[in-house]
Amino acid sequence: MLLEVLQGTEAGGFILLQDTVSYSGRHLLKSYISTALKREEEVVHVLGFEACEKEFRDGLDRTNAQRLHFHNAYSDPLGWTGNSAFTVHQFTLEDVSTLIKQTPQAKAVTLVIDSLSWILRHHDPAAVCQRLQALKKGGAVRTVIVLVHTDMHQRGTVGSIRHLATSVVTVAPGTRGLGAVAKTTRRTKSGKLMQDEETFSINEDLSVTIHSKLSHPGHTHVNTDETEVDPTANLTFNLRLSDTERQAKEKLALPFVFSKEKKSALLQPGPGSGRILYEPDANDDYDQEDPDDDLDI
Repeated sequence: MLLEVLQGTEAGGFILLQDTVSYSGRHLLKSYISTALKREEEVVHVLGFEACEKEFRDGLDRTNAQRLHFHNAYSDPLGWTGNSAFTVHQFTLEDVSTLIKQTPQAKAVTLVIDSLSWILRHHDPAAVCQRLQALKKGGAVRTVIVLVHTDMHQRGTVGSIRHLATSVVTVAPGTRGLGAVAKTTRRTKSGKLMQDEETFSINEDLSVTIHSKLSHPGHTHVNTDETEVDPTANLTFNLRLSDTERQAKEKLALPFVFSKEKKSALLQPGPGSGRILYEPDANDDYDQEDPDDDLDI
């Protein structure tokens, strides 16, 4: 499934790449960029906070270098000198859209953030989620790929970003130094979750080789709509009715429930039906102008 996510071209996609200090996900991030640049119509914009442009371009195909736009936030991420091309405080919908509009001829734009942890440490996580959602649905960006160092943030913060993602890839070191392990969760358009766990390695040309799958054969489908718990499953008594009991219940005449025949008989006046006759008494205090004056207090 890792290769499917790597080669995915779904519009509005949001790929979250999670790593920790034990294993860096930047090489896999560059593999995503390399795959995107191989699509001729693709233009990649990188907000680089943790690596310089020379280090970031190392290993990427130079023939497609003109379609990679690196916005340097590495040299001065907080804007202390005032000469930085991009700072962490410029992560707004307006500023990012301005950067993307520098390539108006592009048919498809991929936005890469290396890493989102810098932004999360200097912005309200709720505001970051809103801006990512706006970028994902705005139309100017086809795919958003972000790298997050999960051991730098609280679980709730990472969970908010995961909620926005269409694909989540968590990388960790492999056992006995054999490659690395990728746990991939992908959400389909129908709402189903597909999960897989694979060992992989990254080649010199930044291509990915899958060595084995650690999960059961095939994909694990998690459908939240079909995993409802039956509250009557483990009861010591029976709440369900048999066919005989259901028929007896339907035939039972409940009190105060009138049938159609009884309703029609009651509504039709018959001979000898009751009437109320009232003759005013001489002592009745009745005023034609104010018939309710006797109610005044």
